[in-house]
Amino acid sequence: MAELVDAVDSKSTGLAHLGSTPSEATIVIATTPSGRIKRSDFDFDLPVELIAQTPLARRSASRLLLLDGARGSWQDRHIEQLPALLAPGDLLVLNDTRVVPARMPARKPSGGRIELFLERALDARRALVQLRDSKSVRPGMALQTDGGEVRLIARRAPFWEVELPVEALAFFDAHGLVPLPPYIERAADKLDQERYQSLWARVPGAVAAPTASLHFDHELLAALAARGIHSSLITLHVGAGTFQPLRSDLLAAHVLHSERYQVDAATVAAIAAARTAGRRVVAVGTTVARALESAALASGPTLAPAHGDTALFIVPGYRFQVIDALLTNFHLPQSTLLMLVAAFAGRQQVLAAYAHAVRERYRFFSYGDAMLVFPQAPRDGVAAADGTA
Repeated sequence: MAELVDAVDSKSTGLAHLGSTPSEATIVIATTPSGRIKRSDFDFDLPVELIAQTPLARRSASRLLLLDGARGSWQDRHIEQLPALLAPGDLLVLNDTRVVPARMPARKPSGGRIELFLERALDARRALVQLRDSKSVRPGMALQTDGGEVRLIARRAPFWEVELPVEALAFFDAHGLVPLPPYIERAADKLDQERYQSLWARVPGAVAAPTASLHFDHELLAALAARGIHSSLITLHVGAGTFQPLRSDLLAAHVLHSERYQVDAATVAAIAAARTAGRRVVAVGTTVARALESAALASGPTLAPAHGDTALFIVPGYRFQVIDALLTNFHLPQSTLLMLVAAFAGRQQVLAAYAHAVRERYRFFSYGDAMLVFPQAPRDGVAAADGTA
């Protein structure tokens, strides 16, 4: 953690269930006759006024809901208390992806407006993009932007391959807008350029922030370092598909979007050291959990460095191999991220905690509050939520 302090010093879809204003979240638990898990098993009602539209004045001012999956209990805390909730020797694993200004206004030859949303950079001057309002577009069409002409090459459903005036990341960095999620109903401003980015963001490639990281400021990092809590980094570039809704009620029919990740040798060694000491590996965000678990599946019984694309879809029944705790924001109803948290701490426990969060007026989604989640069954020899082994 001391090294990290030195370093930083030098999602219009998936919202069908928002808008009601019950006194508390309504938990819908339904299964098919065969017992298969359904999308609707992860539904809850959320008053729209609880969707955070702006960041707090201070990053570490957020509230924190502490959830013990093994006991099915929770406590209301604050993110500033995180050092006291962890133990010396625990390892925080952080995502160092940097958010690209991925939104690009453009004009069709007819003069009609259209928006490009970067999915990922390809070789040379090509990229995959989403086209907002993509009616009447075709291969070969030239779109005009403030940075020059963008030519449509081919449809790569659900994206388009395009050719840009310069290399993709440089093009969007120079001319793009901050890609605030669709549930933030305002235009991005100058403050978002800073606050929709973690302090340790260094590898450009994400089109949405790993939002659990947004709660950390220099003061919190210093307090964690003073507590003897270590840190290490992975990279997972969040794609536009993070906002993609499930189109089938049966989870087995859903194919998750693919995202690029890298887990290097230094992080593998840090995790091994924590394991040897009997300390916890804490994933800061679902992106970190997904990267670490993807690396574990790729490398076999012993975690090893790994990189590539992952389409790992973690749902209840998944056996976690690497992480012992998860720091995460509150997620969309029926979303794949909510399913990952439910797989870790138990569906009933997570949805009950979400009901409590609604009652207590926690702030939801990217600029919202956080949860520190401990699993349904701690790994043998590792401290539980209360610090006991």
